[in-house]
Amino acid sequence: MALTDGFGRPHTTLRLGLTERCNLRCVYCMPAEGIPLTPTRAMLTTDEIERLARVLVGTGVDKVRLTGGEPLVRKDAVEVTERLGRLGLRSLALTTNGLLLEDRLPALRAAGLTDLTVSLDTLRADRFQEITRRPGLDTVLGALDTALGLGYAIDGPRSLKVNVVAMKGVNEDEAADFAAWAARAPIEVRFIEVMPFDGNGWDRTELVPWTTTRAAIEAVHGPLTPLDDAPSSTARTFTRPGWRGRVGFVASMTAPFCAGCTRLRITADGALKVCLFGARELSLRDALRSGATDAEVVALVTAALAGKAAAHAGMDVLAATDNRPMITIGG
Repeated sequence: MALTDGFGRPHTTLRLGLTERCNLRCVYCMPAEGIPLTPTRAMLTTDEIERLARVLVGTGVDKVRLTGGEPLVRKDAVEVTERLGRLGLRSLALTTNGLLLEDRLPALRAAGLTDLTVSLDTLRADRFQEITRRPGLDTVLGALDTALGLGYAIDGPRSLKVNVVAMKGVNEDEAADFAAWAARAPIEVRFIEVMPFDGNGWDRTELVPWTTTRAAIEAVHGPLTPLDDAPSSTARTFTRPGWRGRVGFVASMTAPFCAGCTRLRITADGALKVCLFGARELSLRDALRSGATDAEVVALVTAALAGKAAAHAGMDVLAATDNRPMITIGG
């Protein structure tokens, strides 16, 4: 039986951070100067990652998403994928910025990677450098072409999504262009409302509500048709007749989806977070290194879930809450 919280929500999805390191410096994720990194000895080892995943699969977790930092910066990312791929998961997913993806994707696919999400906030090279503080747009687009060639697509067994963080005055004018991409390619483009985390200087005036992005797309492409989304979905998805792909909207700030939350997070240094926006953490790394049994690990997770709130506190409260930078939580 799946782990449940005090509101009866089953937790069947695990977001697992592989590293805090990243080869980009996206403005909403990490300060320009970077952050103090956790010492390597304090990060989860490959064996610890496999054990935690195996223990949680035993409680009903059937979907694992590997995140960062940039997960492919971790040298054993393919090995981690291969080990987790043996656990019988319904979905083994990766969120990546795409810079290191093209060469590694064939090995990741062979290792069992079933679902792929690439973060890409603009289709303009100059703007890409402004947002990420690094060059590389052509590399990311090349990786996405490779992914399509290897069978990652929404109309096949391996899904492909593109995450776009919508920012007022930065990239909101590209919504229709991204939608045009979804019209001609079998991908899901997800527009994400910018969220407050330590060090990203969040201001609610930068927020582009999902309804605004939808309206911008419909002004160019016509009315969008809503699709049937699972209750646990983080996105509202839409398409149009004749489109090969679809668009989605992740409205964490203006229309939170907490009621259907099924997600646990374990950071790269082994901290369990039962809510992306919650400051409370529990070190599963320390538990493992102190000799905890599998049953004791499950008991710790169960106790943490008992204290999970029904919903996050709202964007203005979150902006004033002491939490990790996004780079150390895992996207």
